[in-house]
Amino acid sequence: MQARKTFAALAVAAVAATGAATAGTANAAQARDSHHSGGQDTSGHNAGHNSGGHGRATAFDRTATYPVFQNRPTGEDPATPTVAEISTVSPDGRTLIYTDALSRRIGFLDISDADKPRGLGTLSLKELGDAEDEPTSVSVVGSYVLVVVNTSDSYTNPSGRMDVIRLRDRERVASFDLGGQPDSIAISHDKRYAAIAIENERDEEATPPGGEEGDLPQAPAGFVQIVDLTGKTPAQWRTRAVPLTKRDGRALPALVDAGLAEPTDPEPEYVSINSRDQLAVTLQENNGVALIDLRTGRIDDVFSAGTASVSGIDTENDGKIDLTGSIKDVPREPDAIGWIDNRYLATANEGDWHGGTRGWTVFDSKTGKVAWDAGNTFERLAVRYGFFNEDRADKKGTEPEGLAIAEFDGTRYAFVGSERSNFIAVYDMTRPTKPVFKQVLPATNGPEGLLPIPSRDLFAVSSEEDDASVNVRASVSLYRLGKGTPAFPTIVSADDKSGAPIGWGALGALSAVPGDKHLLYTATDAAYSPTRILTIDPRKAPAVINKELTVRDADGNPVGYDAEGIYARPQGGFWLGVEGATGAENKLVRLDDKGVTQQVVTLPADVAAGLDKWGFEGVTATTDHGREVVWAALQREVTGDGTGIVRLARYDVTTRLWSFYGYQLGSTTTPGDWIGLSEITVVGDKLAVIERDKLNGPAAKIKRVYTVEMPTVAARRGPVKVLPKTLAYDVLPDLRATNGWTQEKLEGLTVAGDGEVYAISDNDALKDATGETVFLHLGSSKKVFGKQ
Repeated sequence: MQARKTFAALAVAAVAATGAATAGTANAAQARDSHHSGGQDTSGHNAGHNSGGHGRATAFDRTATYPVFQNRPTGEDPATPTVAEISTVSPDGRTLIYTDALSRRIGFLDISDADKPRGLGTLSLKELGDAEDEPTSVSVVGSYVLVVVNTSDSYTNPSGRMDVIRLRDRERVASFDLGGQPDSIAISHDKRYAAIAIENERDEEATPPGGEEGDLPQAPAGFVQIVDLTGKTPAQWRTRAVPLTKRDGRALPALVDAGLAEPTDPEPEYVSINSRDQLAVTLQENNGVALIDLRTGRIDDVFSAGTASVSGIDTENDGKIDLTGSIKDVPREPDAIGWIDNRYLATANEGDWHGGTRGWTVFDSKTGKVAWDAGNTFERLAVRYGFFNEDRADKKGTEPEGLAIAEFDGTRYAFVGSERSNFIAVYDMTRPTKPVFKQVLPATNGPEGLLPIPSRDLFAVSSEEDDASVNVRASVSLYRLGKGTPAFPTIVSADDKSGAPIGWGALGALSAVPGDKHLLYTATDAAYSPTRILTIDPRKAPAVINKELTVRDADGNPVGYDAEGIYARPQGGFWLGVEGATGAENKLVRLDDKGVTQQVVTLPADVAAGLDKWGFEGVTATTDHGREVVWAALQREVTGDGTGIVRLARYDVTTRLWSFYGYQLGSTTTPGDWIGLSEITVVGDKLAVIERDKLNGPAAKIKRVYTVEMPTVAARRGPVKVLPKTLAYDVLPDLRATNGWTQEKLEGLTVAGDGEVYAISDNDALKDATGETVFLHLGSSKKVFGKQ
């Protein structure tokens, strides 16, 4: 267990480094804040602070991932899109309820066993009203589920209702007209009030007089609806509207004085209630926060969320994770909001049309001033943990959208979710003005609903992205707070020379480092440019990427190769197996120690002509008596070789001659699936390959390591000779053991200098993938491959 404790030390070091790098950024951002100034604590994370003062290490560990398409109505096509957006839980913490706006229904899960959630079916809103009714949020009060429903027929004629559903039998017992299009709902601590943001959202394609497309104002204005949950039955509940404009549509002085973008169109988004029955509501497009007394319906205060200037982030969508960019005086435009205590509240600053500052902020509700801001630290977490979605760099980056605050076992935590980078960052909020980063939780695509369940030490995340055509499915993920080290992460990056985390992702290749017992090399593929060779130290838990080497062409210029395989040569330099977009573009590339291209070897023309886009997927080599032989695996069949027969390519460096052996793939009956090779490495007198299917999640079946005897001579011409294969190791159970979305692209395999075997999954740079990377220590070579 001692080795596992290095994660805590690494996390502390990482946060300390990030805090040091961004302290100036955060201070500068708050000094320039357009609405707040002076006297606030602007320090970064307090790296030395331990969780809640308990003196024991605790962390959230993922227990299960439930794809909600498995909870669809009987007879519905499994490929039909179905999502999980906002979730709530029954008072006993055993039934989770989620909204599926896409399918116009709410779903129910039995989470009594957090390791094995079970679908309990769905309730269609068609049964309660109209087939086009859309649930936007959900919450539970006692034995009732409160579902807020958008029934609008247009942006200019918004409408909505709140249905009260008896949890026991799912019968509607009451319904309330909300007078507009609802977004979020919150319940007060004493269960006396429900508060609903009536957004009446803008039409992004409409152009108001004198404005541009999507601009404000767009009538009718939004407001807040309070529901008094008093009386013996829900039928006795009453609603009270809190207008955020005057009756004639003019702006309220409080909103004008706060300097909001367009006070006649407040656009309320997200609500949270403290223990004093004070409501905080974000006015996202207006970059503001309103505070309302629920007892009286009076507006206590309105303040601007201000602007921030953030440096040390990636602002260019150019295929390179480059943390030297900056944004200046950008509105925060907060989405989710949560009270930390009765004074301080936090916002996730996703942004909307004009803003988004890639982090989150703590405000002092008494003054409306910034008490703490994440600066660049939230985005840098995404980079360090391999989750950064570079495709969004020129927009809103990580887009922190969801936020939840809850107390577990005496410690108050903040959970901040990244919509575009598929993770949740967890912070200790014991000191509200000095959040302490604790860990990152991996999620499936589009984490939207963050649901703490403190009574059972559980935390749930509902994710809304669903596209069966690429095996991205919406899910509910569960995590349990406990002692010990969580299974995630398995690999992270250290800081580079500038103090920024080394950017990484799409790691589909592995090689041992010659002359070192432990270290490994990996390489980034075509998802990033230029190509980089990264050094991994697997002795730490998680493993650490601690060095990077940029690959260059023969003229010394940075170059982008689709490096699907890497082999570090004992005599110096590297071989890369480069996959091409066409058969002719596949090549072996030899680099020197500095990463500069020394030699390019293309496939024979007849072989290249028989390939589609699936080419080289791994490379390895042997050197006997000074004679170097390079082996490469082709992922799919060459035309004419026969069904399921792929080639193992042998290149004799001395004679410069290619020859080819055959490998018989397994078969699949799943529509749209195929089997291929994704790695090759030398193990004694054998070649080990990864054979895998194209499936992920619960559908994944084949993630295996096989061996074949390594021929010592070139293959004869003619039909390729198929080498008998032997199953060495089934990796699927190891991938399933993460309790997450089983990763598709098991692509890297190597044996380190000490004989330990490692494998890694390619996270596809978050394109049609969750973005999670799984780095596996499979055991000793003797255990995996037997005696050599």
